[in-house]
Amino acid sequence: MYKPTIPPPDPNTRTPKFKLPPLSCDAHCHIFGPGSKYPYAPDRAYTPPDAPLEDFRALHAKLGVGRAVIVNASVHGTDNTVALDAIAQSNGAYRAVANIDDTITERGLRELHEGGFRGCRFNFVRHLGGVPDKRVFDRVIAMVAPFGWHIDLHFDAIDLPEYADMLARLPVRYTIDHMGRVKASEGLNQLPFKILIELMQRDEKCWVKICGSERVSSAGPPFTDAVPFARKIVETSADRVIWGTDWPHPNVKVMPNDGDLVDLIPLFAPEAELQQKILVSNPARLFEFGE
Repeated sequence: MYKPTIPPPDPNTRTPKFKLPPLSCDAHCHIFGPGSKYPYAPDRAYTPPDAPLEDFRALHAKLGVGRAVIVNASVHGTDNTVALDAIAQSNGAYRAVANIDDTITERGLRELHEGGFRGCRFNFVRHLGGVPDKRVFDRVIAMVAPFGWHIDLHFDAIDLPEYADMLARLPVRYTIDHMGRVKASEGLNQLPFKILIELMQRDEKCWVKICGSERVSSAGPPFTDAVPFARKIVETSADRVIWGTDWPHPNVKVMPNDGDLVDLIPLFAPEAELQQKILVSNPARLFEFGE
């Protein structure tokens, strides 16, 4: 029915050496289709291979993940049904981040909230469509704020300096995906990363996801050149950092093995106390997981 334009995830997930703590949360991952049941948006920027709920569950069982946050990807447009249905079958183990626009009604937002959504996403990444309409952006934020939602922001690193002041003025909490998509080859002193760290320091609404090592890395597998960036983020504010796999890894240059990504965690945060925060306590607080 659909011809994929990007590769599938590595099907041979390696069992990680690092044992995740109980109730660890993969706070950034996706479910794609199946397209026969959950059609892809006609105006999508790419067509993924199906990565359905059963594969999602099998991955997390292999890794030892107990909770997950499904970021509804742009390929499904503003139809959030695939994530809603997954949450309904999760016995409270899943939450989600929605794709919405300003056609959403208060009733529609309430249905998403009751269905387990706790945020909405905006893409500023150029190859995925570029900057959202500022009027729509502002209106959506005003609509979701009463629900206590945060907004999830996907940037190209080069654009972070331009938007830093706008982010600091936001009336809601926000998460920045993939460590800001900085380039490891440009070092810790590159301007986009310095801006990201300054945002974390001056704005308590700013959260960062230490995922996407394969996107940050310039050296390739096992992506250890991304470690200094994640460590600096954790050192800056461990209470506002979350982790995710980004499975099934759309639009990456080198497909990672998710077991390898889990084994980067103790390099990001060697201390058990910090691991507990990043993997369990922080996502439970941001996404309102029940006890």
